Amino acid sequence: MNMNIFIIEDDPLLLEALKDGLNQWSYEVSNPTDFSHVMDAFAEHRPHLVMIDIQLPKFDGFHWCREIRAVSNVPIIFLSSRDHPMDMVMAMNLGADDYVQKPFNMDVLIAKVQAMLRRTYTYEETSDVIEWNQALIDLNSGGIYKDGKTIDLTKNEFFILSVLVRSTNKIVSRHELMKLLWDDDQFINDNTLTANITRLRQQLSALHLAEGIVTKKGLGYMAITL
Repeated sequence: MNMNIFIIEDDPLLLEALKDGLNQWSYEVSNPTDFSHVMDAFAEHRPHLVMIDIQLPKFDGFHWCREIRAVSNVPIIFLSSRDHPMDMVMAMNLGADDYVQKPFNMDVLIAKVQAMLRRTYTYEETSDVIEWNQALIDLNSGGIYKDGKTIDLTKNEFFILSVLVRSTNKIVSRHELMKLLWDDDQFINDNTLTANITRLRQQLSALHLAEGIVTKKGLGYMAITL
């Protein structure tokens, strides 16, 4: 399957460099030509992964992340020269899966893309449904069902939950989670995982399950039986 990477970036030199780097790995690359109609281009190309800069014409990257998340759970990677921790937290809270600071090493970025695509589209589950605290976790749709209510998680949120629930009442270390999520935690800011966990708990609160994910200080996280 040919994977399409949709890049929302207004720097033409960086855009071309990204296209060249991704094309070498046989990825198809698309981008909006009019920053007033980004969502039209997104719908047309139906990408498997999106890269977004923060500083853009018309609207910033946070706006487009919000718009994409309203219609799709496609993996999203932010690329930004801004290094303020709140930018990363904002991106993660809006549903981004990763945040890469410019300037970046192209090989590292490609490795992140490959890991995210592999995790999203080729990860095979041994069972279709997991039951946890009277909730049903559908491994095919990524949905969580309980008491007639349904919530949908992003790819990272769902992956974290599925890993923790498979080890219910056992601690999963932060290091292990980061290795599973991003292949090499050497390039991951510790705040990235924290933001994902925080957002997961916020989502689970709609089903009164937020307390089912506990933090073991200095050790990691654990899904517990309530």
